[in-house]
Amino acid sequence: MTRGELTAPAVLLTDRFGWNLSQYDRMPVPTIAPSAGETTSLTYQVQVEKRRAGSGRWFSTENITDSGADSPGRLITQALEATAHARALAHRLKPGVDLLMVARVRRLEDEHTDLDRPAVHWPLSFGVSLGMSRWWAASSGLGGSPFQRARQTTVTNGGRPLQHSQGTHESVYVLPDKRVQRASRQVLADGALDALDQARAVVFGGTMANEPDPTHQQTATVDCEDEEASPWPAPEGGCGADFLLCLACANAYVHPGHHPRLAHLHQQIVSLQSLLEEAAFRERWRVHLTRLEDLRKRVGPIAWKASLACVSETDRTVVQLLLKEDLGP
Repeated sequence: MTRGELTAPAVLLTDRFGWNLSQYDRMPVPTIAPSAGETTSLTYQVQVEKRRAGSGRWFSTENITDSGADSPGRLITQALEATAHARALAHRLKPGVDLLMVARVRRLEDEHTDLDRPAVHWPLSFGVSLGMSRWWAASSGLGGSPFQRARQTTVTNGGRPLQHSQGTHESVYVLPDKRVQRASRQVLADGALDALDQARAVVFGGTMANEPDPTHQQTATVDCEDEEASPWPAPEGGCGADFLLCLACANAYVHPGHHPRLAHLHQQIVSLQSLLEEAAFRERWRVHLTRLEDLRKRVGPIAWKASLACVSETDRTVVQLLLKEDLGP
């Protein structure tokens, strides 16, 4: 094949596997991997070079199977067939050369200056150069590199890193892609709305009152308007919720008589942060602390702080039982 003809299968391979243009300069001939009892397909082992991965991690092996016309490995089979004659000539002219991408050239190089690429060995050249890529793109009516565009599309559509890290996959390929950005808008909007719903859920869910209502039932944290209408009913009837969950219930009423106990409870939960592992605190106490802080905003920081001077021994005892989880509903 000519160098222009050799560029065409390289474009197809990049479109299928997302390989860099530089991969073809030093790509060894794929070998056939052994398969137990398999007669209808071939599995090729392809060595992939990753120059940016760092010393010691430059190469990896991909297993690619040809199991039919639509399988990924069929391209490997066709590339082997298309380059067979050139590779046989290369082996005779330069024994030991085992590169897949070989084409014929019309003239010798004046001087081999690109040391990252194999030198021309008359009448053969190896790999696919940037000049070959540009010539093929121009002759095919394309305005830019077919390798860069095909690789971007393949990597992005694949949903996982190919010859690069997860961070590179996301920052270089996925996030800048306009199609991904457009497709992500609704996902981001849904996520933001979900986060807003969750934030709204972690607030005081009851009613602020100026004075107690004699028809309400007292609990360890609030007054309850109707325990039979509880969002957390007990199997035997009534409310089965933890008393701390009263702060999330629509049946809850909080009046100034509750402020000292709730302010003290808030203070004690805050003190637990320095005693517990972060994960343990977040799992057990973070939601309750957030609701108490929302309640503090509604009461007002000055009135909330002043209520601490009115904490009774009963308040302290009840709060300790709540923290020890010894106080059942």
